[in-house]
Amino acid sequence: MVSSRSMAVAGNLWLCVILLSSISLEGAQNRDKIYLGFQATQMGSIDTSGVFLLSNSSIFGFSFVQASGPPLYSLAVVHFRSNTVVWSANRDIPVTNSDTFDFDENGNAFLQKAGSTVWSTNTGGRGVSTIALQDSGNLVLLGKDSAVVWQSFDHPIDTLLSNQDFTQGMRLTSPGSKNLTYTLEIKSGDMILSAGYVTPQPYWSMGKDSRHLKNQNGGQVVSATMVANSWRFYDESRTLLWQFPFSGDGEPNATWIAILGKDGIISFSTLGSGGTPDYSPVKIPSDACSTPEPCDPYLVCSNGNICRCLPALTSHPNCGSGLGSPCNHSKASIDLIKAGEGIGYFALAFVSPSLNADLNGCKTSCQNNCSCLALFYQNSSGDCYLFDSIGALQGSDQNSGFVSYVKAKPTMLFKRLRRKKKTFLESLSGMPVRFSYKELQEATNNFSRKLGQGGFGSVYQGVLPDGTRLAVKKLEGMVRERKSSELRYAALEASIIITCYGKVLFEIIGGRRNYNPEETSEKSYFPLYALKMMEEGKLREILDPGLEIGERDEAVSIAIKVALACIQEDMNLRPSMLKVIQMLEGVCPVPQPLTSSQQGSRFFPSFFKPEDNSDTILAAVQLSGPR
Repeated sequence: MVSSRSMAVAGNLWLCVILLSSISLEGAQNRDKIYLGFQATQMGSIDTSGVFLLSNSSIFGFSFVQASGPPLYSLAVVHFRSNTVVWSANRDIPVTNSDTFDFDENGNAFLQKAGSTVWSTNTGGRGVSTIALQDSGNLVLLGKDSAVVWQSFDHPIDTLLSNQDFTQGMRLTSPGSKNLTYTLEIKSGDMILSAGYVTPQPYWSMGKDSRHLKNQNGGQVVSATMVANSWRFYDESRTLLWQFPFSGDGEPNATWIAILGKDGIISFSTLGSGGTPDYSPVKIPSDACSTPEPCDPYLVCSNGNICRCLPALTSHPNCGSGLGSPCNHSKASIDLIKAGEGIGYFALAFVSPSLNADLNGCKTSCQNNCSCLALFYQNSSGDCYLFDSIGALQGSDQNSGFVSYVKAKPTMLFKRLRRKKKTFLESLSGMPVRFSYKELQEATNNFSRKLGQGGFGSVYQGVLPDGTRLAVKKLEGMVRERKSSELRYAALEASIIITCYGKVLFEIIGGRRNYNPEETSEKSYFPLYALKMMEEGKLREILDPGLEIGERDEAVSIAIKVALACIQEDMNLRPSMLKVIQMLEGVCPVPQPLTSSQQGSRFFPSFFKPEDNSDTILAAVQLSGPR
């Protein structure tokens, strides 16, 4: 299969090799050397398909190659037979067909775009006299006695070739993808792959790859070279420390390349005499799920290429967190959500913990740091890892040994418990209507026509915009201080609204009436049956199939607990609407039910267990009956 890099090279490059012996290269005195004063453009080299320099055996060419699309070009070293770009001077800043490559009289080689320099060897005044392209693919600038002053092998882009030394201080950088780039470099005595987040995150190292072979213990890796079919790693004295075989083919004269792709994976292939490279099955890392973005951020990667939504984020658009920069949001508007069991992360084996603490300390540290997007906590060690950027997560059938949490914008429960079509709530009629203070002020002409005086305040006549006449009681005291108005008998109606809300919530969850005499005694009263199924871990038994939500989603159990609190028999123990909303959004804790009573009963003694440090304390209660 021909790679996109190969497709970028003009298909007739090989033809130009045949033609070059009889064609005078633009300004060049010799096809395998360029001398001072040389200048070339893609347009001026069109007769040779942009090529103006060949290696001695015509294996490689130095030429203008079509980049992302015409009429843009990069200045590149190309392997002719496989049409593969192995080095580029201006990969990320392509030029037009009239922009110039210059090798000036001072010995500096540079490429201009619209008169501005986009690449240079910076070799002016260093005695450079010629440019040559070696059969190894190395572009060199030579000085006195053909000494190498500058070479492309010292400035790799995303590709390494056989016998090219990759040393400490050099770097491979992948082509950009989704604003994320990957880098390969040697540091701290190891070869490391990292993702270019705000804080770089390593995801592979040769020292931790079980496939590498040790030739000698100890030592610090400072260089690596591909020789025959293996990558060889050396210390400062050129002692061989490790080897990494990437092919079973031991052909000593084969030209291998290692390419860091835009997916963050290093692949190996030979540049043979055929039309396309011959790829090795060996890749680094070996599993795509060990790279930062085999899936979109926050999705869970498993089995190499399967992406699934994190259960805790199923309600969020595209299964994401809904956050851009968390520092642009207040702490109150962000939830720290438990990601679930068996969730890992690619960087955990390669970074140091941010701190050592208990789980609460780890969570508090993340919550107090607006840059923290996710945390991973290892129970066995107390190590806490905080990340300011997050890629794809890793799924495993076995527990990863970490507890993980992610920050996300909270969503209303009714956004999480959504139907494919119209929601149950949308189809209801006769539900209580809420009015703002301003609406009631306008309806009563600023409370100007008083009808009488009653408990807690005065009653005023009003008219809605549609002509509906109403009486409005303006409550006094503390409520008045809040400028809040409610319909007559507000306290009683508020309690009724809460009860209705709880019953409707149950009907949304189950897709059925709360009381159905045609069902068995166990199932006839749905709130009791829902509690029993929740206790037994059988929520699938009660969920409406039309809901786009899984049985393991925490929202289901939260909804059941909130609904139970709303339909308590004693109206004084029902939560306020504000408290209901806070519980659904995760702002305050939800009371934990103890156990259900005998099946079929609608009385629940000591039904709720108060939370520690919670202002929600529910005593022994009874549920209101079925409707």
